[in-house]
Amino acid sequence: MTNQVKKVRVMAFGTFDLVHIGHIKFLEEAKKLGGNNSELIVVISRDTTAERIKKQAPIFNEDERKTVIQALKPVDKAVLGYKGKDMLQIVEENKPDIIVLGYDQRIGTEEFQKLRKEIKERGIKAKLIRMPKYSTGLNSSTIIVKKILERNKNNLQNLN
Repeated sequence: MTNQVKKVRVMAFGTFDLVHIGHIKFLEEAKKLGGNNSELIVVISRDTTAERIKKQAPIFNEDERKTVIQALKPVDKAVLGYKGKDMLQIVEENKPDIIVLGYDQRIGTEEFQKLRKEIKERGIKAKLIRMPKYSTGLNSSTIIVKKILERNKNNLQNLN
């Protein structure tokens, strides 16, 4: 019988609409939090959730975003979030050791503390970590879209 060491399960959340270097670094660093024997599970926001939070529909649908994230090297498993408002149901089922939130996820300090309390009250023994910003420049889908629009505007003006 072999001694198998339990994998440290790290769970990260996000919309991941236009994947960029900030997303890649976030996922690489999230996985590192679990050490050499870690498993990274990434929860992709449902289209309805992303639209509710960001006030606009994602460019890529949830299945396309899941496929892209699943293909990334640090990701062991990509899953779609549950429909509805109980965001912790998926956490309860996957039992992560570490829950990772990005620097830009819209949850303030007070909400972060409430989330930490709710996790504890539900008996989820996971450490909650907010990750820092990992890159500058084209590190958000909004910035990428603005740059594309700006470039197209300039190209159209040059045609006239």
